[in-house]
Amino acid sequence: MNSRKKDTRWLASVALMMAIVILLANTPLGLIQLPVIKATTVHIPVIIGAVLLGPLAGGILGATFGICSMISNTMAPTLLSFAFSPFMSMTGISGMIKAVWISVGCRVMIGVVAGWLWILLKKVHLNSLIALPITGFVGSMVNTVFVMGSIYLLLAAQYAEVKSVGVDAVWGLIMVTVTASGIPEAIVAAILVAVIGKVMLKFVKE
Repeated sequence: MNSRKKDTRWLASVALMMAIVILLANTPLGLIQLPVIKATTVHIPVIIGAVLLGPLAGGILGATFGICSMISNTMAPTLLSFAFSPFMSMTGISGMIKAVWISVGCRVMIGVVAGWLWILLKKVHLNSLIALPITGFVGSMVNTVFVMGSIYLLLAAQYAEVKSVGVDAVWGLIMVTVTASGIPEAIVAAILVAVIGKVMLKFVKE
């Protein structure tokens, strides 16, 4: 009976976090205006969910984030939507598979990596005040590095085409994105995960 109650509570908690991910993904609440860029916050509940509920929940929440991204890029396409929506593929079936990996697979990895990193940090008895921002920072960077790295490895030619640059310039553009966007987003994630996670951990038995 206790196990059933625990499973029900876990499912309810995952569903609640999924609702938060969907809300952030479809409203301006999913962006924070920084001096130079707008930092996405959609991955924050993915990371927090992974901390509170484990890697499996983190993976489910990451998949939710990815599906929202896929739908958004399909319904309101941009120049880079070919990398996030299989319906915008520029290279047929292979491009569709690559887009699913980038939009969904890479986002699943946010929750999986964050969840297992949190478990590791707690096993070495690292204080939550240190472990939470580390998990937040790493989880956010997983999003940036996996997405941009996959675009470089799988769709460099198409990326160069839409950016109107040579293929040899793609690496530089990828690194600019990682530096200018990924690092500020990771810092924001570290702060928010630390603040929100500390409060929410009080209501969860570690």
